[in-house]
Amino acid sequence: MAKDRLAEIGRATAARLNRNPAVQMVAGEGIDLYVYQNFLTLEECGGLVAMIDADRKPSKLLSATDDAEFRTSESCDLDRWNPFVDGIDRRICALMGMKPRQGETMQGQRYDVGQQFKAHHDYFHVGEPYWSEQKQRGGQRTWTAMIYLDEPTSGGETWFSAGGLKVSPRTAMLLTWNNMDRTGAENVQALHESLPITEGLKNVVTKWFRERYWVT
Repeated sequence: MAKDRLAEIGRATAARLNRNPAVQMVAGEGIDLYVYQNFLTLEECGGLVAMIDADRKPSKLLSATDDAEFRTSESCDLDRWNPFVDGIDRRICALMGMKPRQGETMQGQRYDVGQQFKAHHDYFHVGEPYWSEQKQRGGQRTWTAMIYLDEPTSGGETWFSAGGLKVSPRTAMLLTWNNMDRTGAENVQALHESLPITEGLKNVVTKWFRERYWVT
């Protein structure tokens, strides 16, 4: 059953993160969430920011919305075969205990003043029209790993409103969470948003993992 598989992925990944002395569990309501400070070097962060800046375009959504302000960032898919990107990608996979083929292409995202991504879940809503395609492309999203590449002067926190957590961007910090609950069901507590930037810029990279091998 897919639910059993998702629950096992959640247990195995959480256990791996709990054993890592560099990883800190963040206490939240009904969500498994962890941080890893200084996961990247400043040089690596700068290199990724330059790649995002060179290729960024208005961010897209899987589901249509009438709210033009729902997601106002810019984003781009990073070249996973670029040796620099591939090295970072594989380190994230190793941290999580995931096979590289379970991971989607890493996405870079840039937020300027006023830009945001309103409350959403990273898991796929199986009642949405996109699900039939995504089911064939690796199935449900399990864990999300996101790295802050810089820090805005103010604003831009990642807010897990249902879980009662607000994470401030910190350069080179990796933030990761399970989009499923411990039974393998979609975790509504993983609802989160990127709050508007009020001063400065925020660049991040995000990597989503699937329950099976991801198909491009």
